[in-house]
Amino acid sequence: MDNIEKQLTEEKRRLNTIAAPEELEARLRSALDGAAPARTKRISVVWRAAAAAILLIFIFGYNYNAFAFYGKKLLGFDELISSTLQELNDQGMGQLVDRKATLSDGTELTINGIMTDANQLIMYYTLANPKGIDDWSAPPFKPSKITGFLTNSHLESGVSQPNENQTEVRGTITFEPVSPFAKKLTLHYFEPGENNQLIDHTLSFAYDPNQAMQTEVKQSISKKAQVDKGTINFKSITATPTMTMIEGSLNVDNFDRLPGALDGIELIANGVPVEMTGSGHGSSIGGRKFDLRYNPLPKPLKSLELVMKEFAGYQQLDQRLPLSSAGEEPFTLEGKELWVKKVSVTSQGVEITVATEEDVLLDGVSIETQGETISLRTTVGQIATKLEDGTILKERTLLFDSQAKPEYLCIKGMHYMKEYNVVVDIPID
Repeated sequence: MDNIEKQLTEEKRRLNTIAAPEELEARLRSALDGAAPARTKRISVVWRAAAAAILLIFIFGYNYNAFAFYGKKLLGFDELISSTLQELNDQGMGQLVDRKATLSDGTELTINGIMTDANQLIMYYTLANPKGIDDWSAPPFKPSKITGFLTNSHLESGVSQPNENQTEVRGTITFEPVSPFAKKLTLHYFEPGENNQLIDHTLSFAYDPNQAMQTEVKQSISKKAQVDKGTINFKSITATPTMTMIEGSLNVDNFDRLPGALDGIELIANGVPVEMTGSGHGSSIGGRKFDLRYNPLPKPLKSLELVMKEFAGYQQLDQRLPLSSAGEEPFTLEGKELWVKKVSVTSQGVEITVATEEDVLLDGVSIETQGETISLRTTVGQIATKLEDGTILKERTLLFDSQAKPEYLCIKGMHYMKEYNVVVDIPID
């Protein structure tokens, strides 16, 4: 504000020193002398307005970036966005949209603004209805994708929050990145119609790709890591102001057997772990692709590496556990523990309730009874239990098609989260 006041004072002083050309001054005086007093007053007001307009032009010209900053900041979304997005919003890093549409139930949808970079598009929106929004967790507006020139960006995630009387909902939606050549974008969303059918609607808005935030790091990694059941290929890294994304592919036989197999891969920047915000994977023609998402990188960036601390592993066991000794003490399976809680024969067959650590999945399970081997039919009733020391166990019941009491529980192997501690250096160009 001090700079603006200083420039206003300087501009006023400069305008006071401006003199009209002699010929123009003579013509104006001649015209004014022959005019009525009211006219004289009117011309004086016009001159004052013109001077003010000129002054405003100079102010906006000199301070355009400052005015653009205050104009672009999105208000009312502080509780919905991360500290990273809040900082970018405070810096005015976004595009105002302010496009509206009325939904079938009278709710007004407003696209307030967007933030874009090479990793994602984040849309800020508001739903408002003075009659109230009954189910704000499943609002009458279901976004699906954004399209445009060379753009077909699908929805990835979203979060929303209502006001106290549930007449307004503010939210953010994350989409895949859009093309830098698009000049207009279209939001596709569904509304519920008759007979529970969804009706497709669209809302288009102008887009300026020049206002997208610049990519900070984008380069190839091309490093592979060997695991028990296959190979992981780290292909590339793209770091932008909103997040850092590692993309790659994998060919690992037991990847789907354990949830959260990607969670043990850390990104280390300047010797400090960068917080992971999510991961994803999906099948493709060349195999299974994956992406790892982390917070933005620190500045200045001095070093960068991936550390695969844990990943899905496999241990061959070929264990034959005597059920006669089952009880409170667990069996040891190559460093992992297995509790046999209960063994019973019911009308459904043999039921054996076991508990293991969360990351353990038994493989090739069977029972031996009276010289016969019966393979596992199915697993039911999985629940989480906790030991006195805080260890979380995964308890479930194994079902076998037999009416004879088993003598042994046989386990061929186990899938588990194995420590690898593989380090992949990422050069900083």
